[in-house]
Amino acid sequence: MEGIDVALTVGIHDIALATGHYALSLEDLAERHGVDPGKYTVGLGQTTQTVPATDEDIVTMAAAAAKQIIAEHDAGDIRTVLLATETGIDQSKAAAVYVQDLLGLSSSTRAVELKQACYGGTSALQFAAGLVHRDPEQRVLVLASDIATYDVDSAGEATQGAAAVAMLVSADPAVAVLEPTSGLYTANVQDFWRPNYRSTPMVDGKLSVSLYLEAAEQAWKDYEARGGRAIEDFAAFCYHQPFTKMAYKAHARLLEIHGIDAQMARLDADLAHTTSYNRLIGNSYTASLYVALLSLLDHAEDLSGRSVGMLSYGSGCVAEFFGLSMVPGYRQRLRTSSNQDAIARRESISYERYRAIRDFELPEDGSSTVLEVDGAGGFRLRAVTEHSRMYEACHPIQA
Repeated sequence: MEGIDVALTVGIHDIALATGHYALSLEDLAERHGVDPGKYTVGLGQTTQTVPATDEDIVTMAAAAAKQIIAEHDAGDIRTVLLATETGIDQSKAAAVYVQDLLGLSSSTRAVELKQACYGGTSALQFAAGLVHRDPEQRVLVLASDIATYDVDSAGEATQGAAAVAMLVSADPAVAVLEPTSGLYTANVQDFWRPNYRSTPMVDGKLSVSLYLEAAEQAWKDYEARGGRAIEDFAAFCYHQPFTKMAYKAHARLLEIHGIDAQMARLDADLAHTTSYNRLIGNSYTASLYVALLSLLDHAEDLSGRSVGMLSYGSGCVAEFFGLSMVPGYRQRLRTSSNQDAIARRESISYERYRAIRDFELPEDGSSTVLEVDGAGGFRLRAVTEHSRMYEACHPIQA
């Protein structure tokens, strides 16, 4: 293609995690629901879930994740901010604009919000790679930030969570090269969706699980047909995790279509390191796949020069399978201690406190509300006045 250097390597140059202030035990939620805790801790594979503070949202988490990257790189090279979310705060204005302002990025920056359920983060990563291929001198800040919230006392409540992942996409990346082959699958289905007039999604859980499995298989087959790697070539596999055990179900499907016995030992070898963070955070929608990637990189032995399979799924539905090739020396770029501290320092709360946070609502009539300091992140939602959200920085992020 004229003007495009196909030999140029593009991928993830840096990556960082942020999550919310509180944590709710799934055992406490099981008690509220009147079910055996094992239904959640074993059946879903979840132990706790992040509950954002009242002054935290997708903007504050995205900014907190991105600040760690901005602190170590020349922000002047960032010409684009792509923020993927399915829990947007405005029908018109991109959440990326608020983040661009909080980070103090140049006004010579494009800022865009992307949406396709939990797949949105991957679309942002792929679009970013295209921008860098066109102009290798620029870097793109990709943000995936979400808060998964379901109806109180519903089955989906046990899969809630919240997190943001920030990725700096560049030429000659220091963490992972985005491999060129992708397998894609899209189908117009109603397994999970959220109409504009609802604050929580409509969910057909059984249908969503079956569609995820079908989409994973079809995306892999498209990947294979386009000359992708053999399944044996991957050192590990990361999956979108609406709940941890879903990764196991999807990987078993991929192994079985290749005639490989999906024994637990094989599944654990391929997946176990990718699920450690999700078990504690819960579903983070667009960020989930990249939380799995961070969990893998923070827990696995050195994967330099090896490929990691990535399966992104967004209900509705869109799926993509692609590979990341780990750059030698990538471990020097990781923030393992910071990632683990972000999860460990969450404040455990009772079910009653969780419900009080859930019941808190911002005004919808244009009246002014100043929010009390609740979370402990680097950024917070300070107020809502005349239908406008006002953010502020709180204290420096410790990278």
